[in-house]
Amino acid sequence: MICLAAYVGMAGAVTTAQSLAMPFWGIPSLGVAGGLQLDGLSLVFALLITGIGALVLLYAGRYLQGDPRLPRLMVLLLLFMTSMLGAVTADDVITLFVFWELTSIASFFLVGYDHERLGARKAALQALLVTGGGGLALLAGLVLVSIVAGTTSLSGIIAAREVVLADPLAMPAMLLVVLGCFTKSAQFPFHFWLPNAMAAPTPVSAYLHSATMVKLGIYLLARLNPVYQDVVLWQDLLTWAGLLTAATGALMALRETDLKRVLAWTTVTALGTLTLLIGLAPELSATAAVTFLIVHALYKAALFLIAGIVDHETGTRDATALGGLGRAMPVTAAAAALAAFSMAGLPPFVGFVAKEIVYEAKLAAGGMAGVVASVGFLVNAAQVAIAGLLSWRLFFGPLRPTPTQPHDPPKSMLAGPVLLALLGLLAGAAPSILGTWLVDGAVAAILGRPADVPLKLWHGFTPVLALSVATVALGVLILAGWARLGPRLRRAAPLDRFGPAAAYDRALAGLVAWAEGTTRAVQHGSLRGYMRTLLLVTALAPLGVLVARGGLALPEAAPVDPRALAFLLIAAGAVATALARGLFAAVMAMGLVGFGTAIVFLTFGAPDVALTQFTVEVLLVVILATVLIRLPLRARDARTGRQRASDAAVASMLGLSVALVLLAVLASPFDPRLGDWFGAQSVPGGHGRNVVNVILVDFRALDTLGEIAVLAIAAFSVLALLRGAGRRLRTGT
Repeated sequence: MICLAAYVGMAGAVTTAQSLAMPFWGIPSLGVAGGLQLDGLSLVFALLITGIGALVLLYAGRYLQGDPRLPRLMVLLLLFMTSMLGAVTADDVITLFVFWELTSIASFFLVGYDHERLGARKAALQALLVTGGGGLALLAGLVLVSIVAGTTSLSGIIAAREVVLADPLAMPAMLLVVLGCFTKSAQFPFHFWLPNAMAAPTPVSAYLHSATMVKLGIYLLARLNPVYQDVVLWQDLLTWAGLLTAATGALMALRETDLKRVLAWTTVTALGTLTLLIGLAPELSATAAVTFLIVHALYKAALFLIAGIVDHETGTRDATALGGLGRAMPVTAAAAALAAFSMAGLPPFVGFVAKEIVYEAKLAAGGMAGVVASVGFLVNAAQVAIAGLLSWRLFFGPLRPTPTQPHDPPKSMLAGPVLLALLGLLAGAAPSILGTWLVDGAVAAILGRPADVPLKLWHGFTPVLALSVATVALGVLILAGWARLGPRLRRAAPLDRFGPAAAYDRALAGLVAWAEGTTRAVQHGSLRGYMRTLLLVTALAPLGVLVARGGLALPEAAPVDPRALAFLLIAAGAVATALARGLFAAVMAMGLVGFGTAIVFLTFGAPDVALTQFTVEVLLVVILATVLIRLPLRARDARTGRQRASDAAVASMLGLSVALVLLAVLASPFDPRLGDWFGAQSVPGGHGRNVVNVILVDFRALDTLGEIAVLAIAAFSVLALLRGAGRRLRTGT
């Protein structure tokens, strides 16, 4: 309640000052202007996140009492709450994306809470893959729009609307952002992951999949609406995708018998309606979107918590096996009735206010008003039927036997649904207060300008009221026939066989099969094959770039430098190593390569590097020779003549590629700027006159430290292996 009071105080500030901004970090040279901003839209989401989150935490503590994993759940819920707050208050697209992905990661662990069950693991992975894949598209879109606008600030992007829309990258960026938002908010055809996520515990479903996470995509669409609201493609995408999603969710909800899945499909319907309203975009539809957003969060979170209570107290969530629970659970029944009345859009609940203004917005949709209003009418009728299913059918009528004796749960579990249901009633009794304190500021953020659409409980006898009455009547008829309609819809096999969920399963199975086939082809177990592939790629990749970009060139003829004769020693050592018959002879020949390299360093003015090379090469030859003498390696080269020829061809190709690259480099004009800079900065910047040492120790300090760390780790690993081998020899194991 203290948190709520604080937010109400901020609401007044936001209403008068439009927004509260706090820039706390940034990289001006890169156009990154990180910070937080609280305006009307952020405030609505922050209230829902913290208010409903607090009730869910209270509920979860009792719902999962005695579960040893409860502390982990609480930590994950708090992490998710923080991520959601960060996402909706971020005024920087990079910050927003980080928090966006944190919500996906937290959701993965929360959905997979019962990770011992295969269904929970599969649902968690599905949610992560769908929303994570969309997150990659979102990142690309946000980066593009930031490049076009010249800033990563969301408010700056909105202010640069004309510049953004004039750029050719505006449309690709928009499509990528829409794709990311659609996956997050379960829009068709990505809607299937949301009902499957009901494998999560009820507190998680009530919080993530009704009131908060699934609305994050809606939030970003609303946030960027001032930029794209006049783009026809934006309007069409959001309108028709939202309409299709709403219709799909309503149809699928009527097929289900599991209470949580019924509620999940109605959430899909609500998300589609919200997307549709943002696509319509004038003042009326924006007001309808914000009002319905708040209303849906209140009644849907309450109904999810009630579904958990029913499951917790009766031992089942099957709607066909439940009835007459009101006698044993009177308080739960009253809360369910209040929330269901708001869901059905009955006066004097705030759901009625939302339904009226949503109908007004749909009827004012221009040329598409007929289709939008007709589909919306059927969808709302299905919502009325579901509301009746979750209230009248469950809690009234004849009592049905249940696995356990039902009764009202403890107060800590009832507090959430009762308070949320009462808020729906109170907000309906005083909708103007809701509009003044919350809705108006959020609408101004969505439209980019103030709007004046007052919320009223009673508009008089209007066509919209007649449509509302017809909606309730049709919903009652659907509820009366649900027992016969549901089985028929469940027998409609094409809905399952050819839907997006089946396509996802086939795509995932195909991806796994392709990965297994690729692994069999690439990981074939032949070391020679691995080396051949590596060397061919190393040879052909730069050669292909040279040919494609016209980079093949030969340097101008010049007198032979006597110092270059040292390279002949390197070449002779390499050839001798390749032709050596034994390992010992190969080691000796390989030493010629190292000594020739040292001579090159010496003759070209790097005596310190040459001395290091001499020392390392002597030690390497001595150590390898000592080891090889003691190893029982008597087998000769077992390669066939064909394999030798193949290896020679690969080696020749690699040599040719390297030679052509070096010749092309020598043919290019020498650019001394980098060497001059290091020479000039060696003394003042690194306080050393040995430029090579200064580069390694100062300018490449972290790189050198990394190399030293790798060598140290390798040395410790070898030492551990030798000690382990020594212990096995001493013990005879």
